[in-house]
Amino acid sequence: MNKAESELCCGLLGRRLGHSFSPLIHSFVGDYSYELFEAEPENADDFIKNGDYDCINVTIPYKQNAFRCADILSEEAREIGAVNTLVRKDGKIYGYNTDYFGFIALLNKNGIDPEGKSCLVLGTGGAAKMVVYALKVLKAKNIVSVSRNGEINYNNVYSECGDTEIIINTTPVGMYPDIFDAPVEVAKFGKCEAVVDIIYNPSVTKLLFDARKCGLKTANGLYMLSAQGIKAGEFFTGKVISSDVIDRVTDAVESQTKNIVLIGMPGCGKSYIGSKVAEMLGKQFVDIDKAIEARENRPIPEIFAKDGEDYFRKVETQITAEFCAKSGIVIATGGGVVTREENLFPVKCNSTVCYVKRPLSNLPTEGRPLSQKTSVEVLFEQRKEKYEAWSDICIEVPYSENGISEEVATECAKKICEKTSTDNMKI
Repeated sequence: MNKAESELCCGLLGRRLGHSFSPLIHSFVGDYSYELFEAEPENADDFIKNGDYDCINVTIPYKQNAFRCADILSEEAREIGAVNTLVRKDGKIYGYNTDYFGFIALLNKNGIDPEGKSCLVLGTGGAAKMVVYALKVLKAKNIVSVSRNGEINYNNVYSECGDTEIIINTTPVGMYPDIFDAPVEVAKFGKCEAVVDIIYNPSVTKLLFDARKCGLKTANGLYMLSAQGIKAGEFFTGKVISSDVIDRVTDAVESQTKNIVLIGMPGCGKSYIGSKVAEMLGKQFVDIDKAIEARENRPIPEIFAKDGEDYFRKVETQITAEFCAKSGIVIATGGGVVTREENLFPVKCNSTVCYVKRPLSNLPTEGRPLSQKTSVEVLFEQRKEKYEAWSDICIEVPYSENGISEEVATECAKKICEKTSTDNMKI
């Protein structure tokens, strides 16, 4: 492969690729073209052997095809039994497994060292085999794999693996859209120190959320995704790429996947400011209160009057979870979303949460059932600790006599964009 970098034809091979972050990741590596190649199973081997490409990444379900078709395998690919990166060179096809390098980079980045530790791997598929191999290389003391029907399964894992110190999830359990699922109950592993989930959507799976509540180290799969892509880029180009590029790629992907969720008192300006944020970032905007009214086909005061607050909160919880599980949108929640603890996980799982704080004397109450029934001072006292605890950033809206002007809303939106932005400039 003696082509100039700009002449290389690279890409990703899969069956149904949809939206992929691979083109974004590889834009940080070089100026080669990067395309998405979709193929049906019966055509996969032929494409790998004869397709018009110089270098490709390979995703599910064709990693075994790539392993079978490669002429020369790297050591890690041969040991794992799967290939996700192919490079044509000197008339031969070279096969690598860059997920292995990405996983090790993820552990290093988060200060998780398996050496001498008892490790529990959830799942027995291709990703699990890669993780088991990496843990062996990193000198883990004991490695146990869990499957639904294996000797160690999800029924006896707590009694058989009580000494587990590190848990790694390689299953799709907890992945969007089924965000409320977790493969195991972390709290039952009394000696556990760290939990890794190779899922990156949502950013915080239920497994990781529960682990954080237990005070454990956690890591999701986004850094691994970036690192494996950058390693593939090194194989494509033959050049060494600085490790700080992985951080910048991770930031770039995260800026596309994470939501911005606005919380705060009724009438604080979440909807107005949120719509400005969405406009500035070119993202979809969702007002949870309006989504509730659309779903119920009636205004919120009528819902309160006819069915009561408890019914409203149940609907609010359902719709909040539905939208917060999505990616890359701006969401204005209802003022009382923090009154239900079950809303914390969906609000936080894939979002940067912004507390919009406005002077209490400036909050309107017209058309707001609870604000008319209970003073804003009392409501604020009931909720203020939750607003602060749930939020990642806080924006203070200045006092204004006649509501929030467009100028003020725009300025607040700019501050939110600045606080949630990442440096996505290509190196």
